[in-house]
Amino acid sequence: MKKSDLKIFLDQKAELYNQKKFIATDPISIPHLFQKKQDIEIAGFLVATFAWGNRISILKNGKLLMQLLDNQPFDFVMNHEESDLKNLENFVHRTFNGEDLIYFIRSLKNIYNNHNGLESIFQKNATSKSVLPGIEALNKVFFELPHQKRTEKHISNPAKKSACKRLNMFLRWMVRNDNKGVDFGIWKNVPQSSLSCPLDVHSGRVARKLNLLKRKQNDLKALNELDKNLRTFDPADPVKYDFALFGLGVFENF
Repeated sequence: MKKSDLKIFLDQKAELYNQKKFIATDPISIPHLFQKKQDIEIAGFLVATFAWGNRISILKNGKLLMQLLDNQPFDFVMNHEESDLKNLENFVHRTFNGEDLIYFIRSLKNIYNNHNGLESIFQKNATSKSVLPGIEALNKVFFELPHQKRTEKHISNPAKKSACKRLNMFLRWMVRNDNKGVDFGIWKNVPQSSLSCPLDVHSGRVARKLNLLKRKQNDLKALNELDKNLRTFDPADPVKYDFALFGLGVFENF
């Protein structure tokens, strides 16, 4: 397929799958339960953190977690008592457990109290070409409180050559604004052009079939290769092609 034809094909698929009707079966449905900016941020960040594996299980545990946070995630983060955290101890999704969750709540409170919130970290560190410096900065801030070493695995880091799939998905949710009603576009101060594709087994497989990606591992080098190619199609909004790659992989078994 010629590059011009491939762009047309991917634009059409992005348009097809970037629709509200797909929200209900996607982890983005959890932050869509809320209207307040900080509730959307925190709900999105938490569910994106454990968004791997069976999507039915992700949605079930995402809804359970919101219930544990009294369906007011920002208020819970900012105003919880230590006794409130006891109710979180038994939460588990795969390797993300109650101990991890309790640290996440404490760290988020620190971020909103002392770092002006999640958006501010990315606003200060992302560039017009890459959001990855923002993810590196998030790692430093997020783990500045005393914590168990094991919890660090739940926040990926490009400094460790990770493709940071779940964080890039979360950032797509927060930053992209195309008025389609899927992504929120509530972070106005992070460039849409800086976003990276959430590279996973589905998008990676499709990208390789389309010759957008040659590297076999889904790591940072692969992410940079894929981003470079997608930015030639739409430098202002390269991550819109996540809808195309994921949709082709999951819904069409491309």
